[in-house]
Amino acid sequence: MATSAKAHIGTDFGAHAEIGFLDGLLHPFTGLDHLAAMLAVGFWSALSARRLWTTPLAFAAMLLAGALLGLAGIELPAVEPMIAASLLVLGLLVALRTQMPAMLAAALVGVFAVFHGVAHGTELAGAANIEGPLLGMLLATLALHATGLGLGLALRHTAWVSRMAGAGVAMFGVTLLAQLA
Repeated sequence: MATSAKAHIGTDFGAHAEIGFLDGLLHPFTGLDHLAAMLAVGFWSALSARRLWTTPLAFAAMLLAGALLGLAGIELPAVEPMIAASLLVLGLLVALRTQMPAMLAAALVGVFAVFHGVAHGTELAGAANIEGPLLGMLLATLALHATGLGLGLALRHTAWVSRMAGAGVAMFGVTLLAQLA
């Protein structure tokens, strides 16, 4: 399993010319960084009933926007550090059970999602067919958000669970940031 903050499909674009829907669908499950981020977004959303789906949908939309930027060859600075930082921040939001207005929460996760998306889009740039992998990645992202949301709803009355889960995600982010330093 990939542990660095990368899209982790690979960097040999020619080798990915034939990737498809299933590759995109499975991709978010193959890297701990993306898996943790998607679950944390859902879990955090469950901590405030006002925004159950606003934040996950914002993340998915901005993930797609970022992927399209990456596919277009638009580079953003510090993509890997921002992916790692997203884990730190999302983990802290879960651990501290932070509540904020829905639009602010959506904007916050949206910024991080753009960086996650750019990493994926850059890696997919050499693929012959990007629609299939992008659709698969979006569906898997939403499924992971839903899983995190379900876990968060089931466990939201047990504060220590969210504190431990969030602390784990935050520490993972710190570890990735330290590896990048």
